[in-house]
Amino acid sequence: MSRRTLKPPSWLPLDPYILALIGTVVLAAILPASGSAAKVAGGASTGAVAFLFFLYGARLSTAEALDGLKHWRLHLTVLICTFVAFPLLGLAGRGLVPYVLTPQLYSGFLFLCLVPSTIQSSIAFTSIARGNVPAAICAGSFSSIAGIFLTPLLAAALLGNDGGGFSADALLKIGVQLLLPFVAGQLLRRWIGGFITRHKKVLGYVDRGSILLVVYTAFSEGMVAGIWHQVTPARLGALLGAEVLLLALMLALTWYGAKRLGFDREDRIAIQFAGSKKSLASGLPMASVLFGAQASLAVLPLMLFHQMQLMVCAVIAKRRSRDAQEEQPVNGPVSPRPAVAS
Repeated sequence: MSRRTLKPPSWLPLDPYILALIGTVVLAAILPASGSAAKVAGGASTGAVAFLFFLYGARLSTAEALDGLKHWRLHLTVLICTFVAFPLLGLAGRGLVPYVLTPQLYSGFLFLCLVPSTIQSSIAFTSIARGNVPAAICAGSFSSIAGIFLTPLLAAALLGNDGGGFSADALLKIGVQLLLPFVAGQLLRRWIGGFITRHKKVLGYVDRGSILLVVYTAFSEGMVAGIWHQVTPARLGALLGAEVLLLALMLALTWYGAKRLGFDREDRIAIQFAGSKKSLASGLPMASVLFGAQASLAVLPLMLFHQMQLMVCAVIAKRRSRDAQEEQPVNGPVSPRPAVAS
């Protein structure tokens, strides 16, 4: 008799990286870095953030990015969804304070609305749904680049003192830790681009390990400061409900709004997946720079939203794929698109 292995439902992607993030939070709760260990962890975290953005810059092909500008209407639509529609909904969420969300959780909720879109998962879901994959690649890349400049500026304008006190010194710190490494990566790409491509898998582990270090440092500071006593299960449930509504509104806006703008089905798929999602990889390092000791509460909404968007978009992508297959007898065969790992 063959043994059956238990597998999770196909519509419920259990992201191992999310499990690693949860494990890191638990570790910080049990063994938070304090004293001299906190200084070491903080210095390592700062270096990790700079290295992450150096890799982002070194990976991005300037020629491909410039070529992608040809589809400017689609990219502009995604940027408006990411940096205009999302922030407006985030500002509307201020009405939830203090009855539904605490001021600290609201700051994190608003911050998640300011970070750029994802790249990997947007490409993956667009591919599964048989959408415009090249457009998704460019849209995600442009959003990430724009986020390096726009996210700190929007945070300074909209969060104010809630973000840890923004000042010229804080913006200079952002430029040194985020912008300069990114520009250095772009300048050195000519010489190190081949090495990065050959060792993409190994450097991917370095990416994720660096972010785990950032999360550990942020949550350790939160534990030492005692800010987790401010969060109750009821507040977390309320936060989750607010994020469900936020994601539903953006999924509807990107799909039906793109239809009203005259985009075809493949472009609408790329717009929906690139315009409704937020990047954990970009948001976590930025939060550590922007919020300092308050970063643990600030990144909690983003971590919850990230896993939620993966689960919901996986369902939508498979439904779009089935719809495309059902349309084949009428509209002709749909050209297959290569699968892309998220």
